Amino acid sequence: MRRIARNGKNAKKVFEEICGEGWVEEEFRQVMEQGKKALDRCMIEMGRILAEAVMAWNREQVAGKDYDPEEGYEKWGWQGGSVYLGDQKVSVDHPRLRKDGREVLLACYERMKHPGEFSEELLMEALRGMSGRKYAETVMDIGERFGISPASVSNRLIEATGNKLKELRERDLSDFDLFALFLDTVHRGGDAFVVALGIDAQGSKRVLGFWEGATENREVAGSLLSDLESRGLRLSDEVLYVTDGGRGIIRALKNWFGKHLLHQRCTIHKDRNIQQHLPDKYRDEAHRRYRKALDLNTYAEAKVELEGFEQWLRGVNESAADSLLEAQEELLTLHRLEVPHLLRLTLHSTNVIESLFSQVRHCEKNIKRYSGSKMSQRWLAAVALHAEKTFRTVKGFRSIPEVMNRIKMRKDLATSKKQAKILERVG
Repeated sequence: MRRIARNGKNAKKVFEEICGEGWVEEEFRQVMEQGKKALDRCMIEMGRILAEAVMAWNREQVAGKDYDPEEGYEKWGWQGGSVYLGDQKVSVDHPRLRKDGREVLLACYERMKHPGEFSEELLMEALRGMSGRKYAETVMDIGERFGISPASVSNRLIEATGNKLKELRERDLSDFDLFALFLDTVHRGGDAFVVALGIDAQGSKRVLGFWEGATENREVAGSLLSDLESRGLRLSDEVLYVTDGGRGIIRALKNWFGKHLLHQRCTIHKDRNIQQHLPDKYRDEAHRRYRKALDLNTYAEAKVELEGFEQWLRGVNESAADSLLEAQEELLTLHRLEVPHLLRLTLHSTNVIESLFSQVRHCEKNIKRYSGSKMSQRWLAAVALHAEKTFRTVKGFRSIPEVMNRIKMRKDLATSKKQAKILERVG
């Protein structure tokens, strides 16, 4: 109790030192008489005072307290302007500074006068799972924002998510040294969004883009690939493509790369597909045999084990065996490329992109309905970029350059053999 009382007295002293004892007494009296309305007004006034103090401090940080003429800085007085305190535009006096006859803009003033700063903060809170109304209540309770209403919250969120969509759509991908591309579909508001997530040569993950369609089909996936390439992403048959087995995405990839496509099927989805064909009494044994094969380190060993598993499935369910057979080579792409075990743990499934979709569902849990395609796209972009901040470097990333070199060598070898055959025919 003594500590609380001491903190309260110290807070009053701070206000008196900043604003003057007379101002504090008058403002406190009005708050007591008029209640919340006067409190909000008082908080805005204190925010204005703090903003002006920060700007004065910023000018001293840039030019120094003494404004040494040798540095070329000179005071240029104060001028009226405005900043945003929460959702309120407040008039302030901001300090000015010159150097060599030209005005020097203060970074803090430029940021505080931009309404987008508030929108960005509000969006971050919304993405943590708060609804607009609950956010407004929370903010007003703790005194961190001023004059917030549900309508203004909605308008600011539209502005902020719109900026995120623009950022993602226009993101330059020419500097992204693509190693692996994950493609998968998330369904939201009755529509299908094919999403691309990439891993670069250093093991960093990045959300590359998405494309909306009524269903997951070849045209939608192809449009996404075209969009990525138009923004500078280098798509080639030296990139590893990881999918869950959706036919539309696979057809689009094969249209682009043909038989040279390096395609890794998600081993987890294929396991589930096989299980769906089997009676309960066979499922545990089928899972054990399947994982035993894929846990082997060499392509030859894994292939022999999968072939034995296929024969076992033939005696239980022909459809389950056919399901395995149609994807057998694509399940072993990582083995064929001799990808080390630790890196293979990341690349053998679509869990990397499924984790992103999990964050999408969590952050959007308070959206009861989508008012249209634009809203769906705005929120998906905002959540994707928000989730991207939590991405970590993939396990086994040090092996990526080695695997990329191996892929290139395999391609060069295949090209050499093809050229040799052509020369042989010509000869």
